[in-house]
Amino acid sequence: MSGHEQMSLVEHLTELRYRLIKAFQGIILGVGLSVYFSEEILSIIRRPVLKYLGPNGGLVFTGVMDKFMAHLKVGVLGGVILTCPYWLYHVWKFISPGLYKHEQRYAAGFIIFGTLLFMCGVSFVYFLVYPAAFEYLFTIGGDVDKPMITIDAYLSFFTMTTLLFGAAFELPVVLMVLALLGVIDSAFLKAKRRYAMVILAVVAAILTPPDGLSMIMMLVPLCLLYESSVWIIHFFIRPMGA
Repeated sequence: MSGHEQMSLVEHLTELRYRLIKAFQGIILGVGLSVYFSEEILSIIRRPVLKYLGPNGGLVFTGVMDKFMAHLKVGVLGGVILTCPYWLYHVWKFISPGLYKHEQRYAAGFIIFGTLLFMCGVSFVYFLVYPAAFEYLFTIGGDVDKPMITIDAYLSFFTMTTLLFGAAFELPVVLMVLALLGVIDSAFLKAKRRYAMVILAVVAAILTPPDGLSMIMMLVPLCLLYESSVWIIHFFIRPMGA
């Protein structure tokens, strides 16, 4: 591939290891800062489910270590979100040797755009999906039965779902990187649109809580992100073989 930096498999693996370590070190710092403010962050995390909790508005815990582990989970979630630009920078540094020199100037755009998309995914699930999903899941079949939500189960669900939504919203960044590497182009994405929609529907079904509304709320923005990626790639990135 003319114009690209050639690296052996060992060099690629060495570079991957280095970037993973550096990204992990940054996330650990973010985790430490988030744990310090974990009580405040936990208050924010409780809000989507607050009206379904007991009179004191608290989550239930039954194990000796549950509250301690809860603060660690809060720290991990906060650390990943807080350091998003930093670990995206190391993702870019890993893939940039495979790009042409003129394509490597997109670094700032990759980090800024990737961060905004990740935060959009996190905000989308927090402000739209969680309220709709919890309203359905906790009121289905009437209000005779009352939920007893444990802090361990809720935080595991919240942390995993929030990070998965953030990652899912990185779809345009992933597609644009693949286009820059010459793996796909806009014509390919247009031709495979039907298959892509099916895959996105499966992804939406896996990532969302088990109700149809949440799945649709996830699928619609993913489809819009896919379509926007097609046109961005069409106008700004050279086709394969060009």
